[in-house]
Amino acid sequence: MRGRAGVLAAALVAGVASPVMAQDEALLGRWRTPAQNGVVAIERCGAALCAKVVDAAALRANPDQRDVRNRDPALRTRPVKGLTVLRAASGGPRVWTAGPLYDPDSGQGAATGTLTLVEPDRLAVRGCIARMLCRTQTWTRAR
Repeated sequence: MRGRAGVLAAALVAGVASPVMAQDEALLGRWRTPAQNGVVAIERCGAALCAKVVDAAALRANPDQRDVRNRDPALRTRPVKGLTVLRAASGGPRVWTAGPLYDPDSGQGAATGTLTLVEPDRLAVRGCIARMLCRTQTWTRAR
């Protein structure tokens, strides 16, 4: 009996977790950003999603590029390639909340933001430093 109860519990948990995971599937993968023909990869980071820098024109010219525009001098020596630029995204199926977000091109960060799946291959990424001070970029799915 105990074995059956364990299997049933696992099936129930899988059934509850699957819709959330399926919602996140819409965002997983590589996305092109408008700045420097950049590419970020959205992937699972624990229970939420995050995005990391994969490629950009500046990285093709200098693969060892550092985060020199960061407002924190202690972080200016970290590599841009592989840098997490979006953390803790959760929600769906069309809108996810996220934060913090970071733009290595400008060195600016945002405490909160949203990701809105406008179309299957178009994502509106909005970062806000205050309720009315927001900036939105449109990312397109990289093929």
